[in-house]
Amino acid sequence: MNLNFSEEQLMLKEQIQKFCESDYDFYKREDVVKSEKDFDENVWNLFAEQGWLSMPFSEESGGFGFGAIELSILFEEFGKALVIEPYLSTVVLSGTILDKSSYSNKLDIIESICSGAMHVSLAYAESSNKYDYLNPVTNINSENVLNGTKALVLNGANASKIIVSATSDSGFTLAIVDSNHDGVSITSFPTVDGQSCAEVSFENVVLGEDSIIAQGDEAKELLLDAINLATLCISAEAVGCMTSCYLKTVEYTKGREQFDQPISNFQVLQHRMVDMFIESELCKSLLIKAMLEVDSGSDDSNKHVSALKAQIGKSGKFSAQQAVQLHGGMGVSDELMIGHYLKKMLTIDALFGNSDHHIKNFNN
Repeated sequence: MNLNFSEEQLMLKEQIQKFCESDYDFYKREDVVKSEKDFDENVWNLFAEQGWLSMPFSEESGGFGFGAIELSILFEEFGKALVIEPYLSTVVLSGTILDKSSYSNKLDIIESICSGAMHVSLAYAESSNKYDYLNPVTNINSENVLNGTKALVLNGANASKIIVSATSDSGFTLAIVDSNHDGVSITSFPTVDGQSCAEVSFENVVLGEDSIIAQGDEAKELLLDAINLATLCISAEAVGCMTSCYLKTVEYTKGREQFDQPISNFQVLQHRMVDMFIESELCKSLLIKAMLEVDSGSDDSNKHVSALKAQIGKSGKFSAQQAVQLHGGMGVSDELMIGHYLKKMLTIDALFGNSDHHIKNFNN
C-alpha cells in the first residue's frame, strides 16, 4: 500500500495550504459569519479560478477527475482555517450525485457549479426519520406533484436548485427543483459553527418531465455514495481542526507564564498536549485508510468511513475541549480560533450521524 502523496497531490496540498495560511483571514471570516452574508463571494470565485470547484467532477463533465484523496487534502486544510464557504453542499453532496447520474441536463448545471455561478443543495434529511435516508416521508404522487419538508439543508438559502429525495410510485426518487419554484418555501438559520442551513418545504410543487434525476436502486446508490464521500470530507476537516488545536495550544502555553516560567513546562499540561497529539495522529491514520478505500471503490469503504467518523466524534471533541481548557477564559472568546474549533467539532459530530450511529453501522 502506497501511503505517499503523488507529486500532483503534494502540489495541490501546498497550493491550498498557502491560500489558507496567507489569504483566508479569520477575522474577515468572522465578519462574514456575523453579517447577513453566509459566505464570501470573492473567496468562492477564487475557488472557481483555482479550479477547486472542478476537482471531483469527471473529465467528461468538464472537471479534473480527482477523487477521495484530493478531497481529503482539501478539507483537511479547510479545517485548519475554518473555511466557511459551502463547498460540501454544492460540490461534494449535490455535485457528485449529478456527475455520477445519467441525468440528461447535468452538464449545464455542473458547468455552472465549476464556474462558481450556481449553488445546488441536497435536501435529504427529515426530522422524523433521523438517519434513515432511504425512506423519506416527502412524496411525489402519480401526477408528479411533490409535497414534504426537509430539515438541515446545507446552504439551502443560497441554492439556485435543490436536489430532493422522495418516495414515488417508482420507489425511492431523486428530483431537482428550482429554489424559486412555486410552492417552495425556504427558512434559513445558522448552525452552531456559523454555516448557513435551512428548512425547505415543498407544497404542491409540480415537477416537469426533466426534474427526475434517478429512481430506484440507482437513486439509492447515488445518495448513499454522496453521503459517504461527504462524511469522509468532514472527517478530514475535523483532522485539520484537531491538528490546529494541538499546535495552537502548544504555542499558547509556551507564551503564557506562571511562577516565572512558561506553563508548557508543567508536566501535567505536557501530558494533556501529548494526549491531544495522540488522538490527532490516531484519526489521521484512520483517515488515510478510509480515503484509500473510498478512492479505490472498495465495497467496504462505508465501513471504514464509519470507523473514522465514530473516532472523530470522540477524539475531535476531546482535543477541542482540552485546547479550550488550556487556553483558559480566552479559549471561549470569539477573538481566538480555539472556541470556534470546538463549535466546528460539535457540528461535525452531529452531521451525517454521530459516533453511536457509526459504531452501529460499523458493527452491521
